[in-house]
Amino acid sequence: MATDTEVFSALGDATRWQVLTSLAERGEGSATVLARDLPVSRPAVLKHLQVLDRVGLVGSRKVGREVLYSPRSERLDATARRMAELAAAWDTRLAALKKLAESQ
Repeated sequence: MATDTEVFSALGDATRWQVLTSLAERGEGSATVLARDLPVSRPAVLKHLQVLDRVGLVGSRKVGREVLYSPRSERLDATARRMAELAAAWDTRLAALKKLAESQ
């Protein structure tokens, strides 16, 4: 399973973000279909899809000669949960600092 850092790295690229957003809107699509809406070539879209697949953000299935990609929410959900945990920990720390500062 990819780490949160790998997921953020994958999502940090604007084109990959567009690819994932397009897939989320469509539900499923081939690299050819996705490339029609993006300012990059089909081979570039394929490379971006490979990165997204490697970190678990998309899945694929072969239909005849075509490969269809679809978003996978499980990995993104896991990363979001981890971020929520980190935010809660920081909120606790900041509340403790505030209490300490106000008591003095």
